[in-house]
Amino acid sequence: MDLGGTIKQFRKLKGLTQAQLAEKVDMSVSHISLIEQNKREPSKREPSITAAESIASALDMPLSVLVFLATEKAYITELDTEHVEALSKNIMELMANAPK
Repeated sequence: MDLGGTIKQFRKLKGLTQAQLAEKVDMSVSHISLIEQNKREPSKREPSITAAESIASALDMPLSVLVFLATEKAYITELDTEHVEALSKNIMELMANAPK
C-alpha cells in the first residue's frame, strides 16, 4: 500500500503545498513530508487512522476512497484487474474535476 504517495498525488491535484495541508490538519510540515514519503518507523509505516481521516477530509475525499486508491491492485481479489484499473481511473478523473 502506498498511502503516502496517494496522499501526495491528491495534495498536488488539489493545488496544496505541504505547508497548506499541514495547516489544515494541524500537523507539522515535516510530519506531512514523512507521511508522503512513507518514511515512518517500520512498525508505524502508515499514518494513524486519525491522521489519515484528517488528511482525507482536508483533501475532500472519503478515507475509504483514499485507501482504495493506495491499495496495490494485486491485493484486490474480488474484482478483476481490468475493472479495478477502470474504477481507479474514474475516481482519479472525478477527483481531478472536483471543485478546489
